[in-house]
Amino acid sequence: MDKAYEIAIAGAGPAGLAAALYLERAGHKVTVFERFDEPKPVGSGLMLQPTGLSVLADLGLLDEILSLGSRIERLHGTDAKSGRTVLDVRYGARRGRRFGLAVHRAALFGVLYRAARRADIRIETNVEIDTLETGERARPVCANGRRLGPFDLVVDASGARSRLRHCLGDTAVPRPLTYGAFWASLGWRDGFGEKALLQRYDKASIMVGVLPIGRPDPGARAMAAFFWSLKPAEAEQVRAEGLEAWKAKVVSVWPECEAFTSQIDSFEHLALARYGHHTMRLPAGRRLAVIGDAAHSTSPQLGQGANMALLDAAALSHALARTSDIDEALESYARARRWHVRVFQALSLSLTPFYQSDSVVLPFVRDRLVAALGKIPPVPQFLAAMVAGTVIDPFRPIGLAESQWALAGSSATDRMPLPAGRRAAAADSPD
Repeated sequence: MDKAYEIAIAGAGPAGLAAALYLERAGHKVTVFERFDEPKPVGSGLMLQPTGLSVLADLGLLDEILSLGSRIERLHGTDAKSGRTVLDVRYGARRGRRFGLAVHRAALFGVLYRAARRADIRIETNVEIDTLETGERARPVCANGRRLGPFDLVVDASGARSRLRHCLGDTAVPRPLTYGAFWASLGWRDGFGEKALLQRYDKASIMVGVLPIGRPDPGARAMAAFFWSLKPAEAEQVRAEGLEAWKAKVVSVWPECEAFTSQIDSFEHLALARYGHHTMRLPAGRRLAVIGDAAHSTSPQLGQGANMALLDAAALSHALARTSDIDEALESYARARRWHVRVFQALSLSLTPFYQSDSVVLPFVRDRLVAALGKIPPVPQFLAAMVAGTVIDPFRPIGLAESQWALAGSSATDRMPLPAGRRAAAADSPD
């Protein structure tokens, strides 16, 4: 790198914090602006795939997140009425000993935030950036008229409801998806797969899921993310019918889930998640780079959101490191992420209706044709790559090598990844 830049980052979520760590490590002067009065995580659990885990390894944070998360080896779903298996995706279907890591959002946030604090990255709170003035340099402008900077580059990591992306001519808002979910983080209970995301379906209109997510911080108890799909438009009706009626419906679909519903005392324990789909055609422009959900948001069906954000952060840093001009770097960043983002956005949009929709035909096809094909090679291998985020290679275009996973025990803390990173080429690619 020939020059150190002054860089502003809007948003202190996983995308913004990962970008800050990469850019500070590269020698840039970084300031993170967060709209809340203190940085904090939002949501329940998520899946870190080999893509996101490799980025965390490159940042030197893999051991810490492994100690908090729960290793996932398979995704398994059954029809609530017949008991028929309709989803069975195993990471082991492909070579490479990959696995997912289910974590509480607070765990991922905590690992990144503590690293940012250790690096003395400047974080300013109660600052909501509304727009951008660009010239030779860029000045973020707050809703109250306050002008910040100037900066050489602004990174928009402010999430799906970003205002800054409008500065690139993208005035679209995420298209609301019909189905969302009630989510809760609850105490883990035995009797459920400790290394699996388990789901039960009744057609595509009802889905119940249980995901072991480890601990939000080192001293906490083991937890599970519990979710129930529903239309956000019907949430008020569900609340009006009462908590016990909702619990009875959950248990009628999956009786064992009483172990989780019994922990819920009121609807206040359930967060209503709404999902939308949006993909920026060009997530970079004059002095502005857009990363994470601000650039591409979608249904969580493939569990790629946080992983895409981490890859974006790594890609932007790599682009700045290999070019001497910001405009060239932004073009390189957009080009490096284009096809990986587009492919997975398309996959998510096309597959979601099979699991969350009012369709009668799609779940019929899912339960019979898709389930049968899922046992015939190379379909299991494709499904494993799809879940892992590697249907197309996301690593080489951003100068990263995937970690090579050596399984040394039965828990996530026993996983000892072999050295990997920007200077290490994969000796035996699992794909």
